[in-house]
Amino acid sequence: QVQLVESGGGLVHAGGSLRLSCAASGRAFSNYAMGWFRQAPGKEREFVASISRSGGSTYDAHSVKGRFTISRDNAKSTAYLQMNNLKPEDTAVYYCAARRTGVYGTSSGLYDYWGQGTQVTVSS
Repeated sequence: QVQLVESGGGLVHAGGSLRLSCAASGRAFSNYAMGWFRQAPGKEREFVASISRSGGSTYDAHSVKGRFTISRDNAKSTAYLQMNNLKPEDTAVYYCAARRTGVYGTSSGLYDYWGQGTQVTVSS
């Protein structure tokens, strides 16, 4: 079992940046591939980015490619999502998630553990 706590959300103007953190506790963080998802009001939860256990492989959604970067620090048991050039359409609750098997994945159903989410609001 692993517990996940997101932080770093907030209100930012379009074009601005935020860095989200996902602190993990419990079982060895390096045993889990990690992902970031988001959910806007009235919409389904959507994949944002994922990273392998070692951090050597990442995959980004097309909508954030070139603007968002996922990373992790296994020594600190923390995953990050650096978000640059934010747009109003990036407004959502952002969730981090961990999965015990596989390298990484884009489907929320593949993930075993979830954080409580952090709100990101981008004003125009």
